[in-house]
Amino acid sequence: MKDRKLFNSQSPEERRSSQNRFVLVGIGEILWDMLPEGPRLGGAPANFAYYAQALGEKGIIVSRIGADEAGEKIITQLRFHGLESKYISIEDKHPTGKVTVNLDSQGKPQFEIHRDCAWDYLEITPELRELATQADAVCYGSLAQRAPVARQSIREFISHTRSDCLRIFDVNLRPPFYALEDINWLLKRSQVLKLNDEELRILAELFQIDNQERLITEFFFSTYPIELMVLTRGKRGSSLYTRERTSNFSALPVRVVDTVGAGDAFTAAVAVGLLHQEDLDKINETANRLAAYVCTQPGAWAPLSGEWRYQD
Repeated sequence: MKDRKLFNSQSPEERRSSQNRFVLVGIGEILWDMLPEGPRLGGAPANFAYYAQALGEKGIIVSRIGADEAGEKIITQLRFHGLESKYISIEDKHPTGKVTVNLDSQGKPQFEIHRDCAWDYLEITPELRELATQADAVCYGSLAQRAPVARQSIREFISHTRSDCLRIFDVNLRPPFYALEDINWLLKRSQVLKLNDEELRILAELFQIDNQERLITEFFFSTYPIELMVLTRGKRGSSLYTRERTSNFSALPVRVVDTVGAGDAFTAAVAVGLLHQEDLDKINETANRLAAYVCTQPGAWAPLSGEWRYQD
């Protein structure tokens, strides 16, 4: 941010001197969202990486798929969208992940997440450790913490990131796949906490905090090394909190097809804006406009025109 450089003292030009684009990694689940109109590619970390790439940076997905038709189709889709697949491992013991998505009358999804999928067995490799050192930002959530193998791999990846890497914890709570111990571990190692209003309420219950937004934000800023809290409220807009200031933005009126992927697009826009050291209010506005657009498109991966790309 131009008014306060929260995460580094270098300019975007200095940080990008050895490469043309920032490297933003989404690590965890990649899967098929089984929507009423048919399967669409998804998974919060994968969505994050897709939108980071669509905004003009280098988005990289780290995940695991099965040696099945669903996995083959994922690789085909990644190539179509210009995304690398080299950090997506393939195994033959577990199927590619799927989520059955049911939409209510307002396009809000309810998720039935299939268990024991390939991404639950994501394994750390020397190549992933090297990627971690190259990442300018990494986004991870609580869902991929549900299985011991993936949980340990993600934790090791985070531990290998540079001190100036932007570490983003997108809470993404999906009952029953979260635990206070895992949330606490990730909070201790994150600079950005992203959540929606329902997840804010759940965290207040888990941490036994009075359900008042001001008290909740004060708790996380005083207890953890969080420097930015990103709170989305759907039709009621969003707030970005730092320790010194707050940015509020009202939601844009759109005709909603579904809201799948909108929150992940919001997170990607925030991450890219932070790396470019944009003003907090501009970051909030851009993220809202992007999320609103995604809501008008079916599925998580909406096509973006070149006008969305950041220019130095």
